[in-house]
Amino acid sequence: MSAAPEDPPGYIPYVPEPAVELGPRLHRLPVTAPLHWLRLGWADLRRAPAIGGFFGGCFTLMGLAVLMVFRHAPIYTLALCAGFLLLGPLLCLGLYQVSLRLERGEPPRIEDALGAWLPNVRQIAIFGFVLLILEMLWGRAALVVFAVSFDGMPDFAGSLSKLLSAEHLGFVVAYLAVAAVFAGLIFAISVIAMPLLLDRDTDAVSAGLASLKLCLTQPLVMLLWGMLVATLVVLAMLPGFIGLIIVGPWLGHASWHAYRAALGRPADG
Repeated sequence: MSAAPEDPPGYIPYVPEPAVELGPRLHRLPVTAPLHWLRLGWADLRRAPAIGGFFGGCFTLMGLAVLMVFRHAPIYTLALCAGFLLLGPLLCLGLYQVSLRLERGEPPRIEDALGAWLPNVRQIAIFGFVLLILEMLWGRAALVVFAVSFDGMPDFAGSLSKLLSAEHLGFVVAYLAVAAVFAGLIFAISVIAMPLLLDRDTDAVSAGLASLKLCLTQPLVMLLWGMLVATLVVLAMLPGFIGLIIVGPWLGHASWHAYRAALGRPADG
């Protein structure tokens, strides 16, 4: 039996390089993880109720402002909603800061919560600009739905009952479909992006991609989380937006724990 040929002098065997994981390493999450995030968020809210109440009051005032504009000047409602959709994530930065301080065993302070965006202001501003562009596109698409569904801008006289009547069913379905597409996209790129920008020295693009990667690689968990968030927000809006005083900061704190569960502490990433 012949011996195996020897390697020529200077031969270096090929060893494939390990695969490089793009972005921070994501942890595998159980499907029931969103329920755990809600429990942790509720615990944070109970530990800092005054700060949570302040931000919850801001969310409630935003909702009441939208309702008043709808009643008196419906044509401006969409523009106001777009502005508040941008302001909401920025307000949540303060809640993330509170959860971070509680996590470290430090007392939360309102001044720290209000200035949470300052350490990484440039990248947060860039990400906010991306959200603004998406919300402007959302608004443009909604106006197209209006134009196709009606002859001119309809006057609902601020009445939701007129808007939801059977004769406008086609419009409502198309409008909600457009809203679902854009809301889903905004959710996918931002679900953990803002807490990531607060917690780590990273850029807006990397934060958005990490959030999108989480939604694409673990869709069931994130779909459940998105449905829980949407359901709680809608329920909080029903009694005149008063429920947002509690639900707003609760979901803000819970979103921090969603980020922590997905990425862990900076040393782990």
